[in-house]
Amino acid sequence: MQPAYYEDFNEIKKKIWLMLNDSVTNRNSQFRIPTFICGNQSDFDGRIVVLRKSDQKNNIVQFHSDIRSDKIEKLKDNSKAAMLFYDKEEKIQVRLKVMCTINHDNNITKESWLKTGHMSRKCYLVNNGPGTESDKPTSGLKPELDNFGFTIEQSEVGYKNFTVIQCEIKSIEWLYLAAKGHRRAKFDLETNKNTWLVP
Repeated sequence: MQPAYYEDFNEIKKKIWLMLNDSVTNRNSQFRIPTFICGNQSDFDGRIVVLRKSDQKNNIVQFHSDIRSDKIEKLKDNSKAAMLFYDKEEKIQVRLKVMCTINHDNNITKESWLKTGHMSRKCYLVNNGPGTESDKPTSGLKPELDNFGFTIEQSEVGYKNFTVIQCEIKSIEWLYLAAKGHRRAKFDLETNKNTWLVP
């Protein structure tokens, strides 16, 4: 028996947002760590990010980054990006085309920083930004920070590096792999047009 979303646009959209929303709090969700792809004509790049917010009302998903990351400069040059999600058990792939906003030291970052736990804040305490060359293998952290020898208060210095990337979804492509026959659909959120595609 095929699921309700097999050939129903509304059910597909409902399923997509259910999976996105779940991934924000469910560490076992395969949608929690999508591939984020950004760049320009000469230098496209992809990396895994952790989904931190899903907002269906405003068609936004967001993740955290370090302001010193090379993807920040790429996004300043070209705010268009793509996100790729795949759930092996559900056999569902979702591709998002997004427009990104870099938030740094504003109300959005303050709100997200307060929700960022001790362990996660460690990422923003490195002296040099992500991707900086090093003479030896390193985490980039001082030894006392590497072993969580710091308090939540001491972690506050990392806030200056903390960034929230908000991704406004412009279109969604959905693919469902089924033995009876795959199904693929596209949702253009700017024109509200739904289209079936050949898988």
